[in-house]
Order: sequence, then structure tokens, then C-alpha cells
Amino acid sequence: MATKRKKKPEQLRSHRWYGPADLRSFGHRSRTAQMGYDHVDYAGKPVIAIINTWSDINPCHAHFRLRAEEVKRGVYQAGGFPVEMPAIALAEPFQKPTTMMYRNFLAMETEELLRSYPADGCVLMGGCDKTTPGLVMGALSMNLPSIYLPAGPMLRGNWHGKPLGSGSDSWKYWDELRAGKITQQDWQEVEDGIARSFGTCMTMGTAATMMSATEALGLSLPGAASIPAADSNHGRMAVATGRRAVEMVWEDLTPRALLSADSFDNAVTTVLALGGSTNAIIHLIAMAGRAGIKLDVDRFDVLSRKVPLLANVRPSGKYLMEDFYYAGGLRALLKALGGLIKPRARTVNGKTIGQNVADAAIHNPDVIHTLDQPVKAAGGLAVLRGNLAPDGAVIKPSAADPRLLKHTGPAVVFEDYNDMAKRIDDPKLVVDADSVLVLRNAGPLGGPGMPEWGMLPIPKKLLKQGVRDMVRISDARMSGTSYGTCVLHVAPESFIGGPLALVRNGDKITLDVAARKLTLEVGAAELARRRKAWKTPPAKYQRGYGALFAKHISQADKGCDLDFLEGTAPTPDPEIH
Repeated sequence: MATKRKKKPEQLRSHRWYGPADLRSFGHRSRTAQMGYDHVDYAGKPVIAIINTWSDINPCHAHFRLRAEEVKRGVYQAGGFPVEMPAIALAEPFQKPTTMMYRNFLAMETEELLRSYPADGCVLMGGCDKTTPGLVMGALSMNLPSIYLPAGPMLRGNWHGKPLGSGSDSWKYWDELRAGKITQQDWQEVEDGIARSFGTCMTMGTAATMMSATEALGLSLPGAASIPAADSNHGRMAVATGRRAVEMVWEDLTPRALLSADSFDNAVTTVLALGGSTNAIIHLIAMAGRAGIKLDVDRFDVLSRKVPLLANVRPSGKYLMEDFYYAGGLRALLKALGGLIKPRARTVNGKTIGQNVADAAIHNPDVIHTLDQPVKAAGGLAVLRGNLAPDGAVIKPSAADPRLLKHTGPAVVFEDYNDMAKRIDDPKLVVDADSVLVLRNAGPLGGPGMPEWGMLPIPKKLLKQGVRDMVRISDARMSGTSYGTCVLHVAPESFIGGPLALVRNGDKITLDVAARKLTLEVGAAELARRRKAWKTPPAKYQRGYGALFAKHISQADKGCDLDFLEGTAPTPDPEIH
């Protein structure tokens, strides 16, 4: 099908740099010639910025050097001119205190790269947790024709013939080691076998969740998010992505023209059906805000009550992303969701999402279930409220011990991560299986950056008794690969005086997921007395990005965006002088 051009070559944004017969354009053209390009390479052609988050310290994106060349091949095939632009990598395993500190940094960098250079459209190369929302947020704010290239999951791990999944099995076998159930040699073998190729976590962690959510939004080619990074189909998808980026420029198909409230409902529904990461709540709220679309935590809860869990993938299920791909991938899951998906939502390939999944099929019904035989009837995510979380908190019931979803127990309070690390395995710690572990000062300001500390470790003395789950509450996030009865994103956070700051050891806390309640069983008068005695902690940063972050970051229920980056207020293109 031939591309329907809405633009002429002289209407391309890059024409402002290359086209005029003036001294400044002479400089642009001569410097392009300096790089070995002739007029025929770029004149009258869409310039496609390839925003590449490759880095030597990001194993999830180790293949992006090659994928960028494949994207370029597609751009050339379609008659465009590719320009690769590196952006901050946000390597989840290595960057401290947390990549969440820098998601908005990447968003701002992406937006400014696209604005300040002669780009007509872009390919966004990401996958490792925060790169996907960061890239999309920046592209939405700039609103040039944009298409997302997901990194894809790595191959499944292996230990003694058992498949290993990123994160999920790390936590599992770490607990077994601490409990004395496996040896140090076993642990070393798990370490050597759990990450066997480039690509993102192959469980339904935040990476797979956000890659899938972005495809469900309509911002990547159909089926792209499920392809394992090492599969040759991934390279062919990269080429096709480059071709499509050029066509989108001629069609003037921008992300804000594509996205609607239905698009975001589809993304949320997909996350729920996948048993996706709780982090998706924060990211999708922030992404919607950049698109000018209202999305709040309550919408997740409304949809969660009617969307069943269909993906039997860890940590909520049995299998890994490689199995999910062979079973039909995201297209098959979207088809299985039937009427729960809004079929008329538009996508980057020019078709609706309903058209894109019409011929999809499930090839392994134990991996991807159907609406009449779900993995679980509901409960992918739940939003809790109460006097402990006035602005909300979240939990993933599908990854929790069902017996703990209604529970009352005494609080065991840790002031911060260091306090928790120091005392959690102390034999003298007053704690039992009914206790509620509470970690505070781990939110957007308290962490800082809201690190993934929400899956508090089980005290060693309880592990040795066979305890493998407890109710845990914090204003932190949790890795999407994690599991357990973990209440997260408590808002407002304790660092700014949220009720979590007022909890004391021994206070009774009630969790009731069915009723969506999180209650500190302490009287209002006593809480008022404690609040009066509470003092604001000192700021974490006095200068630099940390100080900027602290001054402008929003709370978890608002998406943790920087306030001056929110919304759709126009920013002018630069004058070219």
C-alpha cells in the first residue's frame, strides 16, 4: 500500500536546516558533507532521529548497536535519512540510587534532542525498565511522528534443567540460600545461568510490562514487544520499524494524533491481563499526562475488577517471555481479551488495534489463557485507600499469598533502607509471621527516587521456620519481577509527612484487598498528637539534578513527573540563525 503523503519535501521540518539558500544552511550542508554524505542522501528526504539508549553498562540493550544499523537500513529503504543520537541508558541493574531518579531526565533529553536538531520523525530504542516510559514521554511532548522499537526479552535462564527467570528466581533462591536450603555452590550456578543473552528481563517485570503496554497503546509495530531479543525476527522487526518511521513522517502521523483515552484503557487492560508490574501505574499516568489525557490510579482499579489474568507468566504464573512469544505473543493475548479491548484505537502502522490482532491465535493455551478459562478471575492490580494511604497505595494480588489478602498484624517499622538492612536478620528482632513489615522514607523524595525496595526481605529466623510471604508496606516501588504481599506506592510518602511517617512498632495495621482498604488502627487524636511531634527531614540534595528533582517531582499517584514537564503546553521550535 502506497503511503498517502500529506507533506511535500519543502514542508519537512528538516528543510528549515537544509533547504534555504543562505549562509546558515550552507554551514549545515557543508558539515553534512564533512561526514561523507552528498545532497542526494538527504535532500528532500525525512530525517529520522534514532534515539538509541545503548551503553556498555546496559546489558538489556547490548544488541542495540546492531539494531540501530538495521533501523537505518529500513530508513534508507523507505527513502529517509537516518541520524543516530545516543541518549542516557538508564541501566536498571547498575544505576543508583535508582533509574526512577532519571526517567524524567531521559524524557527531557529525548524531547530536547528532537527539538534542537533537524528531525522530522524518530525511532525510540528502549526496553530496560525506565527507558520505555522516558522515551515515550519525551516523544509525546515533542509530538513528532514517533515509533517505538522494544529491546525484547532475553532467553530463558537455566539451572539443573530448571528454567530461571530474572528477578523472580533471584529472590526465590536468595531466600533458600539464607534459609540454608541450597549451598553457596548452588547459588553460584544460579548466578551463572540466570542471564544467558542480551535483552531485558524475561519475566513479566517492568521491562516486558512496559514494552507490551506501549504496543497496546499503538506506538510500536504489532507483535514487536514479544519477540526475544536474540531471535532473528527481532532484527527484521527493526528494519520494518525504520521503514515505517519514514512513512509516518509523510503521513504526518504524530503520537498525540494516535493516542486517546481508549488507547490508555487498552494499555491498562493489557497490563492487568499480563499480571504486569505495579510500576506501570506510575509510568502510564505520566505518559498520559504528556499526551493531555486524564488517567489516574482509580482507573486501574476500575478495570482491574473486570479484567482477568490471562498470561501464565512469572511472577504471577509459571512461564517466561520466550514461552509467551511461542504461544502467540501479545497479539494473541489482545485477541483473547475480546470485548475488553477498544478495537478502534489507532496504531502506528495506520490500522486499528482490532485490525492488527484479527488473525492472531493462541498456540499454547497453558501459557495464554482465554476469558472463559483465565489463570485468575481478576486481581492483577488493586488500589487501596485508608487513613494510612489517603492518596492511594497499590498491590499486585496475583503475585501475593491469598491467605494474606485480608490480614491484621502488628507493625515492625524500619526508618529507612539502612535501618532495615541492619536489623532485618537480627535474631532479637521482635517479629513473627503475622507481623506487618513497614519501610518508610523510600518514596520519591525519601529514597530518593522511589527505589525498588518494596519487597522487603523476610527475616532470616522466619525463613528458617518456613515463612515465605508476609504483609509488607512501604512508599517504595517494587521490581516487576518481584512477588509477595507487598503494598507499595503509599501516598503521600512519609518523607513529606504522609501517615506512614506516624506508624510505630506494635501498631495494628489491617489490609483488606477485597474492600480496597489499608488501615492504621490508631485513633485520630493519637495520630494528631504524633503529627504535631513529627519533624521534616533535611533535604537529600543541595545542588545539581537531585536538587532540581526534589523541587519539582510529583507524588506516586500523580506519576512522579517533574511539574514543569507535565501537560501539552506548546514549546516553540528553535529559530535557525
